[in-house]
Amino acid sequence: MTTVRRRLAAGTLTATMLLAAGVTTTASASPTTRDDLPTVSPAPQEIWRSDDDLRLPRSVDVVVDADTDDAARDALTGVLREHGVRAVVRDADDRRPARGEVRLLLGDASRTDVRAALGRVTVPDHDEAYAVQVDGHRGRGTVALAGADATGQFYAVQTLEQLLVDGRRGTTLAGATVRDFPAMPLRGTIEGFYGEPWTHAERLDQLAFYGDVKANTYVYAPKDDPYHREKWREDYPADKLAELAELVEAATANHVRFTFALSPGNSVCYSGDEDMAALERKFQALYDVGVRAFSVPLDDIDYSRWACDSDQEAYGDPSPGNAGKAQADFLTRVQQGWIETHDGARPLQMVPTEYYNTTESPYKAALRDMDEDVVVMWTGNDVVPQSISVDQAVEADTVFGGPTFLWDNYPVNDYGQTSGRLLLAPYDKREPGLSDHLAGIVSNPMNQAAASKVAVFGIADFAWNDHGYDRDRSWVEAMRYLAHDDRDAVEALLAFGDLNHLAPSFGDPWQPQAPALAAEIGDFWARWEAGHQAAAIARLRDDARTVAGIPETLRRSGVDPAFASDAAPWLEANDLWGDAFLATLDAARADLRGDTARRDELLARAAASAEAAAQVIVDPPDNRWGAAPVKLGDGVLDVFLDDLAAELKG
Repeated sequence: MTTVRRRLAAGTLTATMLLAAGVTTTASASPTTRDDLPTVSPAPQEIWRSDDDLRLPRSVDVVVDADTDDAARDALTGVLREHGVRAVVRDADDRRPARGEVRLLLGDASRTDVRAALGRVTVPDHDEAYAVQVDGHRGRGTVALAGADATGQFYAVQTLEQLLVDGRRGTTLAGATVRDFPAMPLRGTIEGFYGEPWTHAERLDQLAFYGDVKANTYVYAPKDDPYHREKWREDYPADKLAELAELVEAATANHVRFTFALSPGNSVCYSGDEDMAALERKFQALYDVGVRAFSVPLDDIDYSRWACDSDQEAYGDPSPGNAGKAQADFLTRVQQGWIETHDGARPLQMVPTEYYNTTESPYKAALRDMDEDVVVMWTGNDVVPQSISVDQAVEADTVFGGPTFLWDNYPVNDYGQTSGRLLLAPYDKREPGLSDHLAGIVSNPMNQAAASKVAVFGIADFAWNDHGYDRDRSWVEAMRYLAHDDRDAVEALLAFGDLNHLAPSFGDPWQPQAPALAAEIGDFWARWEAGHQAAAIARLRDDARTVAGIPETLRRSGVDPAFASDAAPWLEANDLWGDAFLATLDAARADLRGDTARRDELLARAAASAEAAAQVIVDPPDNRWGAAPVKLGDGVLDVFLDDLAAELKG
């Protein structure tokens, strides 16, 4: 994970967003005061300054034992190397005197030297929990990185990386103590969208990203993988199975559970032994390459018909209630007859056909007879919900018979209302306290994998610590992650995210378009109508320069190249809208000078740029809505330009 410590110098548009997140916008050095610590994401349950910062020498001892997690050890030595610090790996049983001035003790919380270094600090009694204790006493530093389990050790290293600060005099480690654990057991994504699936390279990149943000779940469920859905009975070809095996290996290295989903609902015979055998054969092939988590999604199917005569004989005429009974029996057989007979297999997950509400029904009543260990997924009280509350989660617990696993359809953009859109708004309108009632949250992301990281970053943050989640802070940190600590790129990404802020649903949008720009435009009209036209133009022109500069800044900066590739059509349109924005404001300035000829020339240029921007198409498309015009700042920027042009001509 890229270490981000610099403060940002921002213009008025991004300053609005940064101030909302509590981020200082003036340049600053590394933390120096006792109450000033680097930002850690996801937000820890507990973090406080316990000592002065510890300056790392060129070489440090890393002390491990046989129970130290290999991935955590490799991550720690790699992080140190990136900061110019050599790690000398030593065994905890090595009684020779320490060679270096600083020792980093990595391992299980019960190990004697780790426990002693923690002192009074304890590792929370929780799966995946960890503690970090930095002790710089008398210049000989000891750093404890303790995990309740192997994953906890790995997460301790992810946090330590964010506590490292590079400066002119070398690398320092913030003098912090952290006690931390995830609020929700399952956190990550489900590749469950329609349209072009992610590439193998994109999936590998995503798995590394999930390790960075302490997300532990990836559900492989691409609707347009034929062997996942239409050809579910057929074995994967050898080359495809080899790819899946590589993904499993990468997931394991990042402490991510690769969850294999098989969606047989369109054609399965619930009561037949032949289809059960086909499912078990498919699961076994994935189990043999290392998969230990499995899912059977039964969403988006027609439960008003049977696929075989034996289901008619076993359950009667097709109906929602009888479908629920058939599914409950089938999934219970999978859980008890296959999952529970395979060492290390996690409880089966499933997606019900009625996944989108908490209304009691014959289907849900029948489904509750399913084995209680099967984990039920739910999307909230709509396919794309406006919000999700604790009360709704309690209702879901009741109608589905236990804590549900939230499949959150954000930032997925595979439905008509998302045509032409990137969805870059922060994760929002999910109520703190959901962790008391959910088994976890997975995001259904966009076809654009790298661009999905903005929302997934926030979802991982919320699922880790919903009570400590801060939407604005998390959004800024997501942009910093993508920008690789490039200050100008962070500012550009925030402005670009504002122009792609609208979050549609099947009703009204649940997040507005360009709220920061809309606020600046509101201020512009207030000044204009008060007779301060020149001041209004001058202030908004700073924002127009920011908008116009987004594409070039992102193209030449350190921003994730995959993000820039995903966003290419939107950046092309941004170029044109930025030109139209500047030209319209310059026309207003010319009008104030009484230069009507120049005004009209600039308005014509703005109109031509706006028209060209409206013609930019997402093509070739990743999404099933096909080639579509790019939407960027729509309803805000375009309306403003039209309104100001009309004002000038009137």
